[in-house]
Amino acid sequence: MTRLTSSKARLDFADILNRVAYGGERIVLQRRGNDVARHHPDAGIGIVGKIVQEAEDRADRAEIRKAKREMARQGTVPWTRVKKDLGL
Repeated sequence: MTRLTSSKARLDFADILNRVAYGGERIVLQRRGNDVARHHPDAGIGIVGKIVQEAEDRADRAEIRKAKREMARQGTVPWTRVKKDLGL
C-alpha cells in the first residue's frame, strides 16, 4: 500500500486516481504524518471519488449557468428552423 501526503496528492491528483482505478493500487493519504483517507479499487466510490464527483458537478452547474446566460442574450432557435437547417 502506498502512502502519500495530501499535498503530494493535490499535485498529482489525476495520476493517483488512474493508479487506483486502472492499476489497482491501494493508496493512503496522510496529513501531518497521520492517515486521513484510503482509496482502493474495492472501496467503491470512496472519498476521493466523491471529491471528484463534486468537482465535476460544480463544473457542470457553471456550464449550465453560462448556457442559460447565452440563451437569454441571444434567444433560442425554433425547432422547426433547426429541422429545416438540418434537412429533416
